[in-house]
Amino acid sequence: MKSRIGELIDQAGYKKKYIASLLEISPTQLSNWISGRSYPTIEKAFTLAKILKVKVDDLYEGEEK
Repeated sequence: MKSRIGELIDQAGYKKKYIASLLEISPTQLSNWISGRSYPTIEKAFTLAKILKVKVDDLYEGEEK
């Protein structure tokens, strides 16, 4: 899966550090989600989607094989 989190944060006009503080995670953790090194918990994914006014499905896209 390819993360769209960074792109969606940018489109919404938020700073990544601000989003990390709202989610009560470190900026490094958010960076890991954006790069695909790790993934948010279900609870954090729903919270992030709500903040960005998107569906949880929009946070990631399937990669073509």
